[in-house]
Amino acid sequence: MEIVTYGNPVLRAKGARIEEITDEVRQLAEAMIETMREANGVGLAAQQVGQALQLTVIDVSVAEDRPSTMWIDGKEVDVADYSPMILINPELELGGEREIDAEGCLSFPRLVADVQRAATVKARARLLSGEEIEFEAGGLLARALQHEVDHLHGILFIDRVSSATKASLAGKLKRLQKNR
Repeated sequence: MEIVTYGNPVLRAKGARIEEITDEVRQLAEAMIETMREANGVGLAAQQVGQALQLTVIDVSVAEDRPSTMWIDGKEVDVADYSPMILINPELELGGEREIDAEGCLSFPRLVADVQRAATVKARARLLSGEEIEFEAGGLLARALQHEVDHLHGILFIDRVSSATKASLAGKLKRLQKNR
């Protein structure tokens, strides 16, 4: 699939809830995983492939240099056992502690900026099987969840950077928009 880049209006679209898990949803999720992996990403939202839906795929298990933690029912689990994640209609509850770290986005080629995010999140979503999953996440997984769920609501990571950072990126953003 082609990844939509900054300037395309679908990136600002709030995704529609998925009420029924159809073959089309399953095929889209599988294609998104393949696209994310080909682009060496750790997450991809449906908007990034031109679909304004509440669907995201995440696989942080490939980022060994940026650890992730995950807990289900208060017990720590291996993130790799749940990867890649296909999350439908995800909802997040943000933890209180914040941290700043570098973020990139497949829709913003070669652009990286420091973004402040919650250090931990509680997530609830449906899986492709139709069952609900609830878990807590820390590290890169918490950051990726926030980044991707933002996408599902039309919010981009550049909306989360400081005004000074945004000003320093203005030229690059203009070029990205012009070249899309």
